[in-house]
Amino acid sequence: MRIAVTGASGFVGGAVCRALAAHGAEPLAYGRRPEVAPGHLAGAPYRPWDLARGRLRDAPDVDAVIHCAGSVTDWGPAAGFFATNLTGTRNALASFPGARFVHVSTASVYDPFLPTVMAAEDEGPARRHLNAYGASKAAAERAVRAAGREAVILRPHAVYGPGDTTLLPRVLSAVRGPVLPAVGGGRQRISLTSITNLVQACLLAARGPVGSGVFNVADAAPVSLDEAFRAILAERGVRARPVYLPLRAARPVAAAVEGAFLLAHRREPPRLTRYAIAQLAVERTLDITAARDTLGYDPEETSFRGAADW
Repeated sequence: MRIAVTGASGFVGGAVCRALAAHGAEPLAYGRRPEVAPGHLAGAPYRPWDLARGRLRDAPDVDAVIHCAGSVTDWGPAAGFFATNLTGTRNALASFPGARFVHVSTASVYDPFLPTVMAAEDEGPARRHLNAYGASKAAAERAVRAAGREAVILRPHAVYGPGDTTLLPRVLSAVRGPVLPAVGGGRQRISLTSITNLVQACLLAARGPVGSGVFNVADAAPVSLDEAFRAILAERGVRARPVYLPLRAARPVAAAVEGAFLLAHRREPPRLTRYAIAQLAVERTLDITAARDTLGYDPEETSFRGAADW
């Protein structure tokens, strides 16, 4: 089975390529970087392709596409997000018109202004968003649905694991001496998605048993935010403890910080953003019943074992 993987030079796409090769499939890897270490792709052939610039010329025939490419930061110009996440998705769809399309979306398509409490798939995508990331991913989902073809949409939340460039680094960079500043009370439940579980869902979506549908993808059960933070810190050997700021106080501070960064034309993201608060300071849990029942998804529990080596 030949499967094209976009975003293969990144965290999720590389893990998908390695898993496909291990399961006897033939992955064809695409990414924006000029070169990628062969081990990252388990030896899969690699071809540079910036999806935002246009369709893939001379695209090969494939059975499925696992579309992992996208901008995953929560900070930056809106035009860049829509070029990568929306236009890039449209170009991926157009490049492989006859293939099953697996679109790796995000739980950020749910309403960020309300807690997400065991959200079912029909609750998204929302029409309002805190930033261009959520808005562009919601628009990409609508483009996939409008294409009128076999397509599976997967919605993970806070993907972590070996090679993670977002969640774990952000948590560790926030540590100040013996304190990890956070927002909320720490008891709020959150669904996290290990890279192992997301890769499992990608392979199930690409190879059967259904050709279309929208599925939340998360670890076997939610955890409390405080539990997750303490596990990360302990596994990394960081002697710090979470200290929680009131949500009402943190929101205006985040808005002010964002405004200051915009006025200063700073390209790096602030440490505190309204999006980060929205994702972690209130409950963000996903109902994964549909993925279990329809895809045969069998996720592992949340675990940060081995994080010292990530």
